[in-house]
Amino acid sequence: MGRDVPALVFTREDRRRYRIKMHACLDALAQMLRDERFESERPQVGLEIELNLVDDRAEPAMRNSDALEAISDPAWSTELGRFNLEINVPPRRLTAGGPDAWESEIRAALNHADERARSIGPHLIMIGILPTLRQEDIGEDSLSENPRYRLLNDQIFAARGEDLRIEVDGVDRLRTYADTITPEAACTSTQFHLQVSPEEFAPYWNAAQAIAGVQVALAANSPFLFGKELWHETRVPLFEQATDTRPEEIKVQGVRPRVWFGERWINSVFDLFEENLRYFPALLPLCDEQDPAETLDRGDIPDLGELTLHNGTIYRWNRPVYAVSHDMPHIRVENRVLPAGPTVADTLANGAFYYGLTRALVEEDRPVWSRMSFAAAEDNLHTAARHGIEALLYWPGMGEVPVPELVLRRLLPLAHQGLALSGMDEAWREPLLGVIEQRCVTVRNGAVWQKEMCHRLDATTRAGRHEALRRMTMLYIDYMHLNAPVHTWPVE
Repeated sequence: MGRDVPALVFTREDRRRYRIKMHACLDALAQMLRDERFESERPQVGLEIELNLVDDRAEPAMRNSDALEAISDPAWSTELGRFNLEINVPPRRLTAGGPDAWESEIRAALNHADERARSIGPHLIMIGILPTLRQEDIGEDSLSENPRYRLLNDQIFAARGEDLRIEVDGVDRLRTYADTITPEAACTSTQFHLQVSPEEFAPYWNAAQAIAGVQVALAANSPFLFGKELWHETRVPLFEQATDTRPEEIKVQGVRPRVWFGERWINSVFDLFEENLRYFPALLPLCDEQDPAETLDRGDIPDLGELTLHNGTIYRWNRPVYAVSHDMPHIRVENRVLPAGPTVADTLANGAFYYGLTRALVEEDRPVWSRMSFAAAEDNLHTAARHGIEALLYWPGMGEVPVPELVLRRLLPLAHQGLALSGMDEAWREPLLGVIEQRCVTVRNGAVWQKEMCHRLDATTRAGRHEALRRMTMLYIDYMHLNAPVHTWPVE
């Protein structure tokens, strides 16, 4: 939901007009799909990274507007919380520029932004949930200044009619209430984009859904929230609860949540946009002036503004994206399951695994989604979020299997195969997927390192949990800048 919106009070007439416009947009999308109007000759990949701002003591710094002004780069934007920023890395061909080009570009952008932010105080950190974040840091004053966040907050609570309940059981237990959606700001993610043709969208989306649990298990990096040790990827249950528009009575009636895995394999990208209209009332019923049917009739490409705005308020773990670039429409899969960090090296390894594995699964004669129930894929996601790289996940033909065994025996060779089909040679693939291999061999990722380091500091300093988390976060920032993959980080 990247569009700036004004502060408004919506009327019944606004909602009626918006519903009509969304159906008009859906009809236009159906027409464009029939007419094969989409760009698919030069498919690209993209990347968004959400980051946290901290002060010199690794405590949250509520200064994203100041940091954004200091960075002064249109690739950067604010996020929900005043301690968040986001970078939108320019799209590219997967194999453009040689083995080190994308990493060099991302590191240069992050280093420049961190240098500019430090000039006024804050530091940047890529991590799934900031370990030093306290519950008192999450309140109405923590919302970013852009009116769209306050408007979204107001609409979610108007739909709920009551405070949010956040409840997560891990090593510790978290039970709390929130009167704003700012707990969502604790969830900072990495989002991989993959442009595909409309004909290819369904297989790629299905493949991404099938491997979501494996991705989360390998890359878990969010074990702490509000000083409590919870799931390996606490970001998953927190995000699901922090944007829930349903009070308890509505949940038990089977109404779908807005943070949604889905409920079935699909046959077309149209299925997802149609579900959006069928199941989810509009949170932000803002109409623009463009008539999509008239735009199509005169040979132009409609923005489908209402359809895309509504889509941006439904938080699928793998989300469809419609966009117009250089006067050509295209469709993307937005993969949203992964936390930020720990390093650029880890991020690109995660990307190589995702892009390679989905390509290989799409090319299989008997797709994995024809051999695996949708419910099993969803169960894998939550099991992986709870247990991380130590999880047992289901895979067709193998049953329940430890994540390292599943990846090393079955999925890593497929990822190599998929990258090779995409034109990436072995010398390029090996360093990227070698990071994934070594995570499995060592059974270590960001969540494991955070937990072990926090326990060691807690035992040696005896200064309390928060001080251990603060010192751990300081060390994390140092190692993040070294860009050595997290499985190599020491805990001594």
